[in-house]
Order: sequence, then C-alpha cells, then structure tokens
Amino acid sequence: MKLKLDDQGHVVLQDGKPVYVYDDGKEVAFDAPGTVNTIARLNAEAKSHREGKEAAETALKAFDGITDGAAAKKALEIVANLDQKKLVDAGEIDKVKEEISKAYKGQLDEATTKAATFEKQLYEEKIGGAFSRSKYIGEKLAIPADLVQSKFGAAFKVEEGKTIAYDQHGQKIYSRTRPGEIADFDEAIETLVEQYPHRDHILKGTGANGSGAPNSGGNGGQGKKTISRTQFDALDPMGKHAHVSAGGEVTD
Repeated sequence: MKLKLDDQGHVVLQDGKPVYVYDDGKEVAFDAPGTVNTIARLNAEAKSHREGKEAAETALKAFDGITDGAAAKKALEIVANLDQKKLVDAGEIDKVKEEISKAYKGQLDEATTKAATFEKQLYEEKIGGAFSRSKYIGEKLAIPADLVQSKFGAAFKVEEGKTIAYDQHGQKIYSRTRPGEIADFDEAIETLVEQYPHRDHILKGTGANGSGAPNSGGNGGQGKKTISRTQFDALDPMGKHAHVSAGGEVTD
C-alpha cells in the first residue's frame, strides 16, 4: 500500500490519520497509536506462550527415561487397584466403576444437551442479531438480512464470546482500519460481499445494466437491470431474488 497524496503532494489526512491506498484501490486511515498498542499486546501474548512452553518442558523432565507411555499408564492403574483393594476386592472394582458411570451418565447427557442448547441460543443471538442490526446490510444491500445470513452466515463463528468471520479460504478476516485486530461484523460482511462473484446483483445502486446486457429502455426501465436468461440462470438463489426484487428484467 502507499500514502495518498493531494494535488500539492501533501499527505491526505482523515480524522487526523494518514490515508493509505491498498493495491485494490481500497482507502483506509492508518491508526498508528492503535497499531502500536496491538503490537505491544501481541508481544505480551507471545511472552506468555513462551513462558507456558518453558513450564511444560520443565514438568516433562520428571518423565525422562520413560519411552513406553502405554506401559507406564498401565503400571499406574495396577498400583491404583492395589490401593483400592484395601476397601473393595480387586475383582469387583470394574463393577463398582460401572455402577458409578451409570449413575452419572444421565446427568452428563442432560448437561451436554443443555450446553448445546445454550450454544445454539448464543449463536442465534450473536450472529442472527448482528445480521438484523447491520447498518451495512440495511444501507448497502438490496436484499433482506435473512437472505444475507443464509448466504454468508456460515462464515461467522462465536469464539470466546466474540463474533469472528472467516473468508473463503478459511482464514480469519482482519480489519483494514485497525491492523492486527479482528474485523468487526460490518467490516467483515463488507469484505465477504466484495469477494462474492454476483455482488453487483445484491448491492444497491450498482447501475442500470447487468454485465454485457443491453439497457431495458422505454418508460419505467430507467435504473433497472436487464440480463439474459443465461446470466439469470447462472445466479445463485440470493442473486436471483435480489435481481427480481430490484425490478430487474430477464431477456431470452
């Protein structure tokens, strides 16, 4: 990326921040203080990870010389059974364990079901609510939020209570205006729409004609898209809905 300059060669500022232009023409204001803070935070996280690794390596030194993990585990189980023999005959230990397992299996299944239900409710609130409240979807897209969610909803996940978007390559989508930070919902959905092959059919105010299609002409046709039947059939359901909802026409 490069600095954006005005006609006099001066750096263009936005809210006191220098504006940079990416290779794809996208302009963003570079937040230097925010970037410095992010770098400091990442350095602190790297230090924490390094210290954790060193602690784990220190703990593993206690097992130096043990090459057969399965044999070591079995030996520990034998010792545990020998201790338990003081209370229960060795031949009855497995039966006791089975009874305990049965007693708590129902409770575990119930807890698992509740956890799955809460996770689903959290997802619907975080993700579904974000789509319905999105300023970008309401102002920039020509289709309702539920259709946008049906197309792009799978790209969003809730991780550690935060909404995170992934691109078509499975990579997290990061903010262009806040380097090093995860993109917020509207910036992420904008990025996904920019990568969508049929974006011109779902964006508002993208012109009167489809790619390679003639103008509809006549009264009442101004501002409408006209595409061929082949082009229409090539659209996915969301693109078709957007074209029809916008009053677009299809020619044979």
